[in-house]
Amino acid sequence: MIENALVDWSRAQFALTAGYHWIFVPLTLGLAVIMATMETLYVIKKDEFWKQTAKFWMKLFAINFAVGIATGIILEFEFGTNWSNYSWFVGDIFGAPLAIEGMLAFFMEATFFAVMFFGWEKVSKKTHLLATWMTGIGASISAIWILIANSWMQHPVGMEFNPDTVRHEMVDFWALVLNPVAIVKFFHSVFSGWMTGAIFVIGISCWYLLKKRETRFALASIRVAASVGIIGTVVLMLSGDGSGIQAAKYQPMKLAAAEGLEEGGEGAPFSIVPGIEIPNMLSILATHDVNGYVPGINNILEGYTDSEGVTHLSAEEQIARGILALDAFREYRQLKDTNPEAALEARKVLEENIQYFGYGYINSPEELIPPVDLIYWAFRVMVGLGGFLLVLMILVLWAEWKGKLTGMKWLQWVALWAIPLVYLAGQAGWIVAEVGRQPWVIQGLLPTKAAVSSVSVGAVQTTFFLFVAIFTLFLAIEIRIMLKAIKEGPKGV
Repeated sequence: MIENALVDWSRAQFALTAGYHWIFVPLTLGLAVIMATMETLYVIKKDEFWKQTAKFWMKLFAINFAVGIATGIILEFEFGTNWSNYSWFVGDIFGAPLAIEGMLAFFMEATFFAVMFFGWEKVSKKTHLLATWMTGIGASISAIWILIANSWMQHPVGMEFNPDTVRHEMVDFWALVLNPVAIVKFFHSVFSGWMTGAIFVIGISCWYLLKKRETRFALASIRVAASVGIIGTVVLMLSGDGSGIQAAKYQPMKLAAAEGLEEGGEGAPFSIVPGIEIPNMLSILATHDVNGYVPGINNILEGYTDSEGVTHLSAEEQIARGILALDAFREYRQLKDTNPEAALEARKVLEENIQYFGYGYINSPEELIPPVDLIYWAFRVMVGLGGFLLVLMILVLWAEWKGKLTGMKWLQWVALWAIPLVYLAGQAGWIVAEVGRQPWVIQGLLPTKAAVSSVSVGAVQTTFFLFVAIFTLFLAIEIRIMLKAIKEGPKGV
């Protein structure tokens, strides 16, 4: 029997690594677009100012890129060290997009990065510009394959269970790639990077304005970054709408938890904060129908019929069928060599109940409820800060366009302190996505407690605190190097 402490510490270690990794990834995605846009202006206008501007932000991009790689590599190793049961059970499917990401996207990104960073005086302007854009495109392609893998965990498709190998095996690669959850998640995650990069550039540029330094550089950077950020945030919000639709369809418990919705129904309200609701709004967001049915936590546990007429079994019935599937699987494995006919009957029972296989590990319906309070407030932090940052970028761009920004010190200070807020919004989003899926590591297929490795709790605890120290050191080093580069300014590149 797996200890609960082992599950909790394994989850904590992975969450720690993923959380640190996501500090670096969105800035990489956003800065890539911003610096490439600046270099494009340099090539078009033939103005050395834009070259200097692009090179400065490229320097910060390179610092962030290098540190981000370290945390990303550790994440992939953790699948083998702490989550070996998961890796064995679905490695045939999950490993494919990660392998493609490593062999194609990452090497593409790294190759063009070398040309971009070291090739200013070695290749032509247009070749260098191509390398800069390809570095950013490579980063986005890398994100695509990682998000395809993650989306499969949210909505598993394109596989069949093989009881002989005790593995889920891929049968439809394109179902995996074209997973509707993956498409929405790609736009949502990548364009959140655009917002992060924009707020970072705007904030640093406003610091220069506060110091009355590099005014032209700061204003030009703000103009480009705010434009990129506004576009990215609009797409982010549109994809957020799509995420709500997908959650309602494939992960209703996550949606119910994010809304703190105990009892659902038609015309479900959207909770702004406890006690303040917008009538019918949740139905509109989840179903695009003002009277659409949205199940609450209790409805999901008790069983319900959705707006499309599909009946969803109660939690107790799903658990019962999961136990039946597990028993049939064990019977098949035991009898397949000695009693083929009985084994065949057992396999038939397994196949009839295979969709409930993971529920066989669930001890009670209450285990299917994720931590509601955490998800509820994380969702509001994400949405609230996203809306605030969009308004901020619009206001900053308007002030710069009107020539008023240099005199608006309060707005400059707000923009500077918005930098940690955009990171908080990103982390809150991942809390909703990942914690909201609990108790599942793969939605409806494999619970977290059945996915961990058989290692000692002490070993996981030791590596957890070791990673805390290492990652914090990495972050401190990155911040120190960046602050030094920012203090030197664009003339220091």
